[in-house]
Amino acid sequence: MSVQSAATPEAPQRLVRALTLTHAVLYGLGVTIGAGIYVLVGLAAGRSGMHAPLAFIAAAIVMGLSAASFAELGTRMPVSASEAAYVHAAFPLDWLSLGVGLLVVATAMVSAATISVGSAGYVAVFLPIPAPWIITGTVLAMGAVACLATVQSVTFAGVMTLVEVGGLVLIIVAGLGQGSDVVTRLPEMWPSAGDTAAWIGIGGTALTAVFAFIGFEHLVNVAEEMKEPNRTLPRALFLTLGMTALLYGLVVWIAVTAVPPQELARSPAPLALVFERLTGLPLITVSAIAIVATLNGVIVHMIMIARVIYGLADRGSLPKALTRLNPMTRTPLLATAIAVGAILVLALAVPLAGVADLTAGLTLTIFAIVNLALMRIKSRNEAAAPGTFVCPRWVPFAALVSCILLLLVDLLA
Repeated sequence: MSVQSAATPEAPQRLVRALTLTHAVLYGLGVTIGAGIYVLVGLAAGRSGMHAPLAFIAAAIVMGLSAASFAELGTRMPVSASEAAYVHAAFPLDWLSLGVGLLVVATAMVSAATISVGSAGYVAVFLPIPAPWIITGTVLAMGAVACLATVQSVTFAGVMTLVEVGGLVLIIVAGLGQGSDVVTRLPEMWPSAGDTAAWIGIGGTALTAVFAFIGFEHLVNVAEEMKEPNRTLPRALFLTLGMTALLYGLVVWIAVTAVPPQELARSPAPLALVFERLTGLPLITVSAIAIVATLNGVIVHMIMIARVIYGLADRGSLPKALTRLNPMTRTPLLATAIAVGAILVLALAVPLAGVADLTAGLTLTIFAIVNLALMRIKSRNEAAAPGTFVCPRWVPFAALVSCILLLLVDLLA
């Protein structure tokens, strides 16, 4: 009589593939379009004047190169902790892949904490209580949403994204309804070929504009939860970038035609100034939209951080306990709790002004490493699996060069 061992290995728990293209695009827009555009409009106008929209278009093209690299790697390896997986596939060094994964987590935590702190000022317009209480309530409430089933939390964030995007669309519609200036002044956007100063200004502004597009890459970390990731992920990446570029370009152009660029540059709330001048609605309307934008940013960062922690644990780089999924929501609650706790501590106890400035540079460093990883993988001439999105060999090289140049310009600025 044979006796079956009771110590049978437990089957690993897997995330549920439930996200459609619509979910993915709304998630991508939510993590990319943020409150930053409300400030960057004035900065771009001050540096490049009527040429500012060209800087945002140039930034979108530069980011498009890295998006193509992420699309190929994401369809080759549709897993959580994606950047760490890509690096390990190219350079099989455990310490390097873990370091990249933790760098992704750290930058996202700082970003989420910074957004949480920024939300306090807007919320205080409606709820005049001390900022620490607002920050604590915001982080815990958004953490509760992030613990829901992924399709539910992403849908919740998607509704907020629609409100956030709706605010920008309202500015665009109001601007188009003000007369023919938006069309007749289009030639002013393009400087003459010999205007070296203008082109240099556009290049410098493009560096700033790049930071407004950072966030789309987080889509790869929910690829494991997408239906048909080979089809959904590339489309979501490019749709997110394309729609963001269109919104940014139109908003910036309408802003510089509605308000003189130097006046925009002097305003502490430039997009609010444009909104008020075009619509006549009170500034409190913009504050309400900004609250939605900031809260949405906190949710999508929490979701992404939890998935990276889960993915690193699934690969064996972190304790396996972090891979446990709630039987009802099928989400990694322990990993989410760690993300929420770390964000709350950073937001309440750490001065983020200087640290937050590093996040964009660190993100570009991650981009450079990911592009280098794809170059290494392509150099092996290994055939990609059927259905994989494959970009030309020059794309990751061009993306790597652009990331390095942007980092150098940032260091020298």
